[in-house]
Amino acid sequence: MLKIRKGDKVVVLTGRDKGKEGEVLRVLAEENRVVVQGVNMVKRHTRQRPGEPGGIVEKEGTIHISNVAHKDPKSGKPTRIGFKVLADGKKVRVARASGEVLDA
Repeated sequence: MLKIRKGDKVVVLTGRDKGKEGEVLRVLAEENRVVVQGVNMVKRHTRQRPGEPGGIVEKEGTIHISNVAHKDPKSGKPTRIGFKVLADGKKVRVARASGEVLDA
């Protein structure tokens, strides 16, 4: 089970985009990769289609899941994630640094 999900705010830990922050747009669980908004931008040469212009399009590439960490809701710094069972029996993700619950 992956601790990073679509819509999470993450920080890039290594690579060309180190320090950048963004929202997870897609999670590719089988390949352990994520697509983060504005990170690992690649140029894609596309062919013209009806209704769509051709040319060079810039879009987000995938990044390995180990190279990103959750952004702590309180401090904004990278944090690890743990799991906690609430009193009502609901299992939620918790930021280790601040103890803040990530799942609403």
